Amino acid sequence: MVRIAIQLYTLRGLEDEFSTQLRRVGETAFEGVEFAGFGETSPQATATVLDEIGLSAAGAHVGIDALEADFDAVCERCTSLGCDYVVVPYLAEAHFESAVTVRETANRLSALADRLGERGLTLGYHNHDHEFTTLAGDDRSGFDLLIDETDDDLAIELDVGWTAAAGRDPVDLLGRLAGRAPLVHLKDVADGRPVELGDGAVDLEACIAAARDAGTEWLIYEHDDPTDPAASLEHGARALAAVRD
Repeated sequence: MVRIAIQLYTLRGLEDEFSTQLRRVGETAFEGVEFAGFGETSPQATATVLDEIGLSAAGAHVGIDALEADFDAVCERCTSLGCDYVVVPYLAEAHFESAVTVRETANRLSALADRLGERGLTLGYHNHDHEFTTLAGDDRSGFDLLIDETDDDLAIELDVGWTAAAGRDPVDLLGRLAGRAPLVHLKDVADGRPVELGDGAVDLEACIAAARDAGTEWLIYEHDDPTDPAASLEHGARALAAVRD
């Protein structure tokens, strides 16, 4: 059965210590967390807390420059946390402004995916909305070309909210990404901006059904800018548990 987690970027506005944030998550229906970087807490201390409260590491967001510069350290930390997925969370618009730059991006990500694969880890890429701009002289978007120029070694962490904000159908894309979307970000949007689940235009039930069909392992809740992170945590856990079950 698909499992549910929260991207810890959602909770960055809390003043709690990192271990306290994890314990907050452990008190909800969430079964795992996705790290937004690793902070200063040792992997051993983090792994101990996760084990105590029964949470798993669904994945980790690591910037591409940090991943390339500290490759061994990232791999060691992920392995110690039982975290199989390393996700590049963002690449700027310049990486998707032309077919040439998209192919360069695809080659860069593919090379990293190969290196991580040798360490027993999987690389993923998390989209926003700018990747869906149609390329000059091509009827495809940068996102579509990225998919065409990479293979199954590169996972796609489809963010259904940003996909919808770009005017694309996340359900349709999940069908296309069957076998390549082990992690899916569940986010709701209204007028192109993230909102609480159920307050926007995203059909969450349809997205979850499509994710199941695509072989998704983790449905991950994220809110980029919640007014009340603690309340968003509670609401997100209830909403995902209700529609997932």
